[in-house]
Order: sequence, then structure tokens, then C-alpha cells
Amino acid sequence: MDTELWTLKLRTGITVACRVQGDPGSQPVLLLHAWGESGGSFDRLMPGLSSFRAYAPDLRGQGDADKPQDGYSLAEQAEDAAAILDSLGVDRAFVLGSSSGGYVAQQLAVDYPDLVAGLVLVGSPLSLRGRPPFADDVEGLTDPVREDWVRGSFSWFPLIHDVPERFVAERVRDGTKMPSNAWKRILAGLCSAEAPTESGTIRAPALILWGAEDNALPRSDQEVLAERMQDAQLKVYPGVGHLVLWECPERVSKDATEFFSLLPG
Repeated sequence: MDTELWTLKLRTGITVACRVQGDPGSQPVLLLHAWGESGGSFDRLMPGLSSFRAYAPDLRGQGDADKPQDGYSLAEQAEDAAAILDSLGVDRAFVLGSSSGGYVAQQLAVDYPDLVAGLVLVGSPLSLRGRPPFADDVEGLTDPVREDWVRGSFSWFPLIHDVPERFVAERVRDGTKMPSNAWKRILAGLCSAEAPTESGTIRAPALILWGAEDNALPRSDQEVLAERMQDAQLKVYPGVGHLVLWECPERVSKDATEFFSLLPG
């Protein structure tokens, strides 16, 4: 299925690129990528969402989106996501978020509950409060961000399964497109925010997909995340690491399709 690339001007004052796939009359799915990536990280997932109208934007500071000096708090990132739906003319959508994109999706569901018909959280954290072990590496970044630094950052989340080199190379390019300020400000916005499930209530039905070999997110946190939501289920992928979207996109798209298909739009 063909994918189009749109440019969206948001009410929050920035312009973002957005990949669009599927029948305009189908139920919409908003895809929110992880920190340091772009909407292109869903290229291997989107073919499995052919029964939906899928939107995969580049988020503020990343990919081909505008890269302002500020606006990177978790609440502002969720506001951008709401503005993307507004720009698309979408009143209500399913939302799938990968890693920190799932954190933004949680905040979106708290702040704009009427926009979110259902959530799929893929390797998404319960909380990011505090200082991650790689914070010093990020704080030492200068421009231009080097390819070897980006490739080295992938070791923070070891892969269990092989991932196509073409896909990895594209994620390296994502990282080098970002100025050091965006790397730092996005991480700071994520790590300084109160966890969405502590600041509000997520009422949208949710499917949580977690890799059993995740070195960053313990299973206990995933169980608490599910308990804090009004209607959530946890599905564990044995032998998969933190980067679930990278390792098994076809499985994620299958589970997301089955889950969303059971929900009203």
C-alpha cells in the first residue's frame, strides 16, 4: 500500500512531516515514535495496519519536524500530538506509541481523553522520573551529532533479534538530523514530568506490549501501569528486548489490529 508524505502546520506553532497510509474512510490510528527516531520507525509496522488510516508524524525536534529551542515538556509534546490530530481533521483516533512515544500517548490520553479511542503501548514506561544512566552521554553532545554516537546509543537497549541494517541505518540518520539541543530538551522533558498515570486517569482501553528481555522497564512496572488504567491488558513477548517495535513489527501490527478491531472508533 502506498504511503504519502504530508506537511502539517500545527496550532502549536510548528510544522511537522507526517506519513499517511490507508483508506481515508477507515478508522484513524496515530503512531507516536520514540525519542531520537522519526515517523519512519513505523515503516515496517504500517503494512500490517492496512485496514486503518495510519498517520505517523515526525515529532517536534526530530525527523523533518521543526526543531525549535523549546516546547519539549511532556505536556507540550502531548499538546503537539493533539494538534496533529486537529490538523488532520481527526476528532478521535486509536493511538499507538513506541517506547517514550507511548509515554506521550499516555499523557495525550490524560489531557485529551475525548481524542483517544484506544491505546497500544509498545515498550512504554510507567514513569521516567529521575536521571537515566545515559544522561551524561546526552549532556555531552555537541553539534553536529555524529553517526558513531547515534549508533553507539543503540547499545543502551540491546537487541535480542536481528534487525535489518537498512532500518538501523535509517534510525542513525534520524539521530544525526537532530540538533544536540533537541536530544537534551526532549529527554529532560520526559524525565522531569510527573508520570501520566499519577497526574490523571486513563480511561481509554489499552493494550500493553512488553518484551520479557527488556533491560530498561521491569515487568513489575508494566503490571502497575496496567493496574492504574481503567481498562488495560498486558501481553508479554518472550525473548524480546526493549525495542519491541524494531524487533517484531509484524507481531505488533497484528496484535494492535486485533485489539483496535474490537473497540468502537
